[in-house]
Amino acid sequence: MKNRFKDIQMGVAPECYPCFLRQANIAMEMAGVDRDTMHRVMLSVLRAIGQADPSKKTPAHITSPMHRRIRRLLKLDPFRGVKARYNKIALKMYPELKEMVALSPEPLVMAARLAIAGNVIDFGIYSSVDIRGTVERAVGEPVAVDDSGEFIKELKGVDKVLYLLDNAGEVVFDRLLIEELLALGKQVTVAVKAGPVINDCTAEDATSAGLDDICRVIDNGSDHVGTILEQTSRSFREHFGREGQLIISKGQANFETLMHEDRRIYFLLQSKCEVVSGRLGLELGAMLFARGGGR
Repeated sequence: MKNRFKDIQMGVAPECYPCFLRQANIAMEMAGVDRDTMHRVMLSVLRAIGQADPSKKTPAHITSPMHRRIRRLLKLDPFRGVKARYNKIALKMYPELKEMVALSPEPLVMAARLAIAGNVIDFGIYSSVDIRGTVERAVGEPVAVDDSGEFIKELKGVDKVLYLLDNAGEVVFDRLLIEELLALGKQVTVAVKAGPVINDCTAEDATSAGLDDICRVIDNGSDHVGTILEQTSRSFREHFGREGQLIISKGQANFETLMHEDRRIYFLLQSKCEVVSGRLGLELGAMLFARGGGR
């Protein structure tokens, strides 16, 4: 099957640079640092961005070392506290969300919609989020790119699913979909980041959401934004390249970095920036359940 995203490039646009700086500012706000420290770190970030090569790269190739630099300069993970807080918020919502799935005539589709709703918990883009409002929208509004029917058909022919997690908090919403996959007899492996970056999910966050009790949790050997395959571990790449499985990829950064991979990948995300939305021809905030790879 032809990759619908084959002719779309996700390189760095001029509009991306203010976003990079906003990400750095959000990180320092989360860390609660003083203004002198903010000045020092922002100047260092500006120098690093000015030296970056944007050609034929995604934004993740620039923001990954930027966030690594911020953590090194601050000597801490700025997002550790907010990740734990949003895991707790989402876990409080879990019984209600689980009931929504159970009462739906299409539980798998409802779980997928809620997983997309959870993608709003992204502190690389937002400094605050409206989770409940996004849940209501995910349930009531159409998905802009909806390949869920094709997903259900392909799912019947596989035993294994590799699920690439995105953010803490969001991982609780992912659990709903993972549980539906397990109920269908699928073997699910979830992949987290090997180290902290923004509010991306690590093994600690997956454990907090209870995923280690229901499925296998692996890390991808990387602390990069998205999934930059050449920066991941050999064992993860073996999982990723395994035949006879579907891959579910959560979030915009994973989409940007994996959209041209020739695998059976289904991308679940909200299009959260004007550059990405424009390149896809979608409205800002559009929901996608989109098949990517060509196999």
